[in-house]
Amino acid sequence: MTTTDPARADTADVASGADVLDGDALALDAADALRAYRDLFVGAETSLVYFDGNSLGRLPRASVDRLARFATDEWGGRLIRGWDESWMRLPFAIGDTIGRVAIGAAAGQTVVGDSTTVLLYKMVRAAFDAVVAADPARVEIVVDRDNFPTDRYLVEGIARERGGRLRWLDVDVTTGVTAEALQAAVGPETAVVLLSHVAYRSGYLADAASLTRIAHDAGALIVWDLCHSAGSVPVEADAWAFDVAVGCTYKYLNGGPGSPAFAYVAAGLQDRLAQPIQGWMGTADVFAMGPSYVPATGMRRFLSGTPPVVGMLAMQDTLALIEEAGIAAVRAKSVALTEFAVRVSDALLAPHGVTIASPRDPSRRGGHVTLSHPAMRAVTARLWSADVIPDYRDPGGLRIGLSPLSTSFAETLTGLRAVADAVRAEG
Repeated sequence: MTTTDPARADTADVASGADVLDGDALALDAADALRAYRDLFVGAETSLVYFDGNSLGRLPRASVDRLARFATDEWGGRLIRGWDESWMRLPFAIGDTIGRVAIGAAAGQTVVGDSTTVLLYKMVRAAFDAVVAADPARVEIVVDRDNFPTDRYLVEGIARERGGRLRWLDVDVTTGVTAEALQAAVGPETAVVLLSHVAYRSGYLADAASLTRIAHDAGALIVWDLCHSAGSVPVEADAWAFDVAVGCTYKYLNGGPGSPAFAYVAAGLQDRLAQPIQGWMGTADVFAMGPSYVPATGMRRFLSGTPPVVGMLAMQDTLALIEEAGIAAVRAKSVALTEFAVRVSDALLAPHGVTIASPRDPSRRGGHVTLSHPAMRAVTARLWSADVIPDYRDPGGLRIGLSPLSTSFAETLTGLRAVADAVRAEG
């Protein structure tokens, strides 16, 4: 008669599970149609695990050359002539590329301009003023309490300065803004609805088409924050009848730290919205230098100051890669990565009290997964010191941002094993 040592059996089970995860990661990488794109990013060949592509994307190798050429050939060589030769057109040319590649917008509706905060302010304020001018009873801005801080802070300021008021949506942070919640909040006093397509904390993916219809049925305009979806999740701004949208370019579009945001305004709405920050770049004749402000037609009217040319350069390379791969393939890889991350978390992290604070249904989840545990702030610091780079969001959330073009399944497994080790070390 033989007996089995329980401790040895547990050890064998763990080893067997680890072997399965290793084999799965290798198989998924081998079958990945986008695996070759990983080599096109600086640092992908190193042992560093990068889980923060939803905050700052990796640098494309092509952008290193592009930035160097710009410094020597265009800025260094052409100097002021560069404005006439190409720079003045960049906000519109790159904007149209973003529209075509990342957000489902026809040409002439997207422009690259200021920071996300400034563009959101301009767009929400312009939309609010236009609705109030047509119907003074509409004085409410609807926004959810779990929206990104900038979104919440700026609408507080707009409501205060324009005599409006806020209608706050209380939402479950793991499920986000639902159709039922928005339907109950909008009405004859609603001017503008401001929502994020992908929630920054949980990764919840809103049903943008349905929520847009609800806002329109109530007679309101809707402004979409696309910061966590552009370049990762398919967006159909035209087909879903968006009014206005704003998104950043330093996450999944890899524009670099502080790269400028983009704004979308539906063609039929452009001449109805008045620019609240009137600058020379938004005038009908930029170089007329006239005595008073005359707004341009089209998307130029939403510019204010001199375009941030250097900040616009790098995003062109990732946009080219997304266009080559196709946003549908990018989304498919994103879903596969997050599904794998959830499965690994269930196997390695759940036994240590870590829970998934993101939707488990991939159709309701964007490009990142949030892992919840009281020790995650300390865990994040420990991981950073070991070259595993996630980020932290209160309360107790460690975000795993998996950028589809530059992240592998093996990297994901390595990083999540490090998370498990760090959680154990923090007790």
